[in-house]
Amino acid sequence: MTNENRIDKKFSLLRDENKKALITFITFGDPDIETSKKLVLEMEKEGADLIEIGVPFSDPMAEGPVIQAANVRALKNEINLDKIFKAVSELRQETEIPLVFLMYFNSLLSYGIEDFFKNCAESGVDAVIIPDLPFEESGEIYDYTVKYNVYQISMITPTSSEERAKKICQRAKGFLYCVSSMGVTGMRDGFGTDFDGVFSMLNKFTDMPKCLGFGISKPKHIEGLKHYCDGLIVGSAIVNQIAEGSTNDEKVEKVGALTKVLAEAAHK
Repeated sequence: MTNENRIDKKFSLLRDENKKALITFITFGDPDIETSKKLVLEMEKEGADLIEIGVPFSDPMAEGPVIQAANVRALKNEINLDKIFKAVSELRQETEIPLVFLMYFNSLLSYGIEDFFKNCAESGVDAVIIPDLPFEESGEIYDYTVKYNVYQISMITPTSSEERAKKICQRAKGFLYCVSSMGVTGMRDGFGTDFDGVFSMLNKFTDMPKCLGFGISKPKHIEGLKHYCDGLIVGSAIVNQIAEGSTNDEKVEKVGALTKVLAEAAHK
């Protein structure tokens, strides 16, 4: 499978246009699968460049309370990977936006590693982020990511050593997920991270796109951070809009409205 990955195409296009990527996140199946599909299309319509699809898990250790609650709601709907793969196949009839799974390793392991990557390729999932699988332990999935051209997106934290960061950069595909500050995901006001230091180190090792996530929720965050990186990742703020909408249509509307102002900040 030698087709160019949609993520590479998207970042190449954005670089040509001198724009930063807006990456949005939803927990799939919250509030239900059909609405999740509508949310993906609405976010694309309002300017999202890539979309992370959270695969519901009972103990999402990297997530703050907003996304944990979304996981609980989705699991009550008996969402599983087969249902999500089917939904992605259906979405692929309508959109070519890059789609990235965010999931925990146990879900992948219990599904079966090769079956998982094969189904990603067949349904149209471009990459996977696995917060609880350290780079050093990701060897067992690496061959499958290559075989099926489904990228594993590596996470780098502000405390990563230079040596470790260099190794991660050498194997990175798609983009680097740079964690803005230590702790769990969620909305915050300040970051307290030496972004100049982090990004100058990473830029030494790779020209791979670097995207910043954890805690970014407002246009002003994007405006203040975008000169460091190639993309901004917004999760909890989007999921919060889903929780606040009283009907499914209102949920889609609220997510679309927030996506629009975030995309404007990223693209200007």
